Amino acid sequence: MPLALPASGISIFKKLMKASFHTLGCKLNYAETAALERQFKERGFDIVPFTEHSDVCVINTCSVTERADREARQIVRRALRTSPNAFVAVIGCYAQLDPEVIASIDGVDIVLGASEKFQMFNFTESFQKFPAPKIFVSPIETVNDFGPAFSGGVDDRTRAFLKVQDGCDFNCSFCTIPLARGGSRSQTIEACISQARQLVSMGYKEIILTGVNVGDFGKNENLSLLNLLRELDNVDGIERIRVSSIEPNLLNDELVDFWLGSEKICNHFHIPLQHGTDEILRTMRRRYTSEDYHSLIHSIREKSPNAGIGVDVIVGFPGETEELFRNNFDFVHELPISYLHVFTYSERPNTPSINFDGRIEPRVRYSHSDQMRILGQMKRTAFYRSQKDLVRPMLIESSIEDNMLSGYTDNYVRVRVPYHPALENSIVMVRIKEIQNEVCDCEIVSIQSNQTIINPLLPIVNSATL
Repeated sequence: MPLALPASGISIFKKLMKASFHTLGCKLNYAETAALERQFKERGFDIVPFTEHSDVCVINTCSVTERADREARQIVRRALRTSPNAFVAVIGCYAQLDPEVIASIDGVDIVLGASEKFQMFNFTESFQKFPAPKIFVSPIETVNDFGPAFSGGVDDRTRAFLKVQDGCDFNCSFCTIPLARGGSRSQTIEACISQARQLVSMGYKEIILTGVNVGDFGKNENLSLLNLLRELDNVDGIERIRVSSIEPNLLNDELVDFWLGSEKICNHFHIPLQHGTDEILRTMRRRYTSEDYHSLIHSIREKSPNAGIGVDVIVGFPGETEELFRNNFDFVHELPISYLHVFTYSERPNTPSINFDGRIEPRVRYSHSDQMRILGQMKRTAFYRSQKDLVRPMLIESSIEDNMLSGYTDNYVRVRVPYHPALENSIVMVRIKEIQNEVCDCEIVSIQSNQTIINPLLPIVNSATL
């Protein structure tokens, strides 16, 4: 059990200690890091940027590629250069998969696995450096807890993550996630709704549903993601709901139709493809064919011509000949999508694909990755251009650059408008104008009637409807 706090709420620590956090990897990792930050705040810690000196450094790692492993080791060393005497805790997927390697880095104090990462205060009270590193990592077969499920967002009081699912049962041949996070499990709908309401009360306008395999939500309780979305759609105060990612075989017509028919769910889908040929999809152990994927994307596009559609694709998988790469490239080129996330295949320990024949030379992998990334840039630019002169809702974030406020439309176009403090964390209707370095300049055409905007805005937003 976590350490009990004094009834007065005063920190158990003698002095105000500083803690910093660094996150690698997916949105789920960011959600869990933010939940940990909340634990530290509740215990009286001052949360500071990772680049500043701190007493405790927490590094939440990813292990999707060898590059992610290498970056995690670099981040640990960077933390120790900034804060040589800091207590260093390493958590996350890499910590679960290879704790001894992490513990061997000079200066690391504690390595926590999937079951232990939210119980840090059980393992130390003072956060004074240990004489030798300690490892607390349970076998992944025993991991069935869920952990904190909601967090503040990456954007200041704008977007928040709601973790609704964890783990995966799909066991794709290249993936370490089941080894690092265990089997698929979900939070109850009741808990999701309660936490969503709490996020609304904290001022967040957009809630991002996250997990390892969000489309698998509720399967162990004979429920589905559709059940959850229907309940969230009825929660007063939620203005936007976004789903981080969903597997193509879990996105059926009923779910798509509800998604597109909701006024709250963002008109944005992120649907991993991984490869556009059936030969590679089979060896990857994916659960659909290229024709299934093709039909799904075209069906969404026909129902919603302006939907944002993002795709994950892997290049350099074992057995991917030049012909198969070209077929993959052509397949993606034809798809009416909005953007690409391109991953270069990386051999991961204890995955089936590490023993597959047909290993692709690194120089070929990187060359193919570059080609696919250029295609992704072309797809994004073409989609942005297709949105020119259209009016879309934009959630304005508090980031300021060149006297502009930026944010995303509901269909995931990066946009910006002239700065005004009264607009931060507001949803406004914008007309998309010109593309400037992967962001679109916009003009505001109206402001939601429930937004409170002060009069000095009028000279800046001349066409605003107040």
